[in-house]
Amino acid sequence: MLRKYGILWLCITLAIVLSACGNSGSGGDDGKDNAAPANNEGGKNTDTAATDAKEPKEKTKLVFWTNDRPDADYMKGKIAEFNAANPDIEVEYVVKTEDYNQAIDLSFASAQSPDILRVKENTIQTFYKKGYLESLDGYLSEEQKAKFPILDNLNRFDGKIYSLPNYGSTMRLVYNKDLFEKAGISKPPATLDEMVEVAKKLTEAGKDSGAYGFALNFKSPASAIDRSARVITEANGYGGYGFDFKTGRFDVSGFKPAIEAFKQMVDDGSTLPGMESLDIDPLRAQFAEGKIGMYISYSAEPGVYKNQFPAKIEWAAAPVPTTDGTVKGATGFLGGQWLGISSESKHKEEAWKFLNFIYGDQILQDFQENGFGFSMVPSILEKAKSADIYGIEGFLPTQYDGTWPIQPTVAVQGTTYQEAFFRYMLEGGDLDKIVEDLNKRYNEALDAAIASGEVKIKADPTFDPKNLQKMYVK
Repeated sequence: MLRKYGILWLCITLAIVLSACGNSGSGGDDGKDNAAPANNEGGKNTDTAATDAKEPKEKTKLVFWTNDRPDADYMKGKIAEFNAANPDIEVEYVVKTEDYNQAIDLSFASAQSPDILRVKENTIQTFYKKGYLESLDGYLSEEQKAKFPILDNLNRFDGKIYSLPNYGSTMRLVYNKDLFEKAGISKPPATLDEMVEVAKKLTEAGKDSGAYGFALNFKSPASAIDRSARVITEANGYGGYGFDFKTGRFDVSGFKPAIEAFKQMVDDGSTLPGMESLDIDPLRAQFAEGKIGMYISYSAEPGVYKNQFPAKIEWAAAPVPTTDGTVKGATGFLGGQWLGISSESKHKEEAWKFLNFIYGDQILQDFQENGFGFSMVPSILEKAKSADIYGIEGFLPTQYDGTWPIQPTVAVQGTTYQEAFFRYMLEGGDLDKIVEDLNKRYNEALDAAIASGEVKIKADPTFDPKNLQKMYVK
């Protein structure tokens, strides 16, 4: 081994000596190099140029993280198209369905963030505050700025744009028509009390097949509550993330009717056993097999049951139940942002090239026509057809779908409201005291954020959730 390194060092030394000799002047007192010039115009040896031309250019690798599963197969195909058309770039597509937000935090903490990341209405504000996102203003053309509807606190923060919209999602009660028929139930529940009773009847009717009336993906309490209790609360006229826009304060009491109904279904034995460890895709797989009577989710479900988990049952979607059967607010039409570029990416130009491709008209149009969501880009909405896919009719926007304002994001101490409500559902307790404690801690966090200048929020005494209705009806 020592001999090998000795030979290597000798070769390096000789190379340096020979190089020094070749570069020294070979005559004349003017110090100019009298060696013959290289035989090319650029001063580079043609043999070296030929060798460099043969060496393949190293690819720029872009890492793209998302937590969207329903459109994964479609996106893989489009990414393959981009990679083929851009041989100098390779996009690696990673779907993270569990603990996505925590994974993002860890990636930035360890300087290993993805170059491109999925942002949503409940994460973009947080990601912006943490400095995770690169402004897109320097990349966008004036035509693009006019094409995409840009909203403050959704796409734009402090005057800068961080993500462009693609599609929006409605939220509905998804139900098993076969099990409903078996239980002798003719229509989906319109009130929360009806939902509790229907879940009980479905469970009784499903005993022989191991089916239960209701389920949620409580492996992630935040995901489960945000896709279910949130939309019920909004339909009842309260902010779905526990914020009261009239007073400018947090008040999670609006969740009580939904949480009490969920707890009653748990107490009745009407919920799928083990749902506390259930993620959304396993839940969907169980529903496709006929093991679940009802759950609440997004308008991506028709695509899921066409491509990911082909349903073996007849199913449909209906408006979520409310306390008394009337809609006093608007069920959240979620969307308005899609992809962002990491502020720590070392390949931002290449990342923008990918975003420019993926935000192309045909891809945006495909998202609606394939049933992934409903376009939020006016020029696309005008020409895109409704998806021809089973079950989509129940998710079409109605007069009761609307986009709520963005609530402030605060760093609350202790358990979140989603975790506290989930624990109450399983263990019981005094719900009023739980709500009181949550309001106290969330408003303390809000006051601290306002004092530090991190949050700027004002009460709006004129705010009326009914005014959010009819936003997406042509």
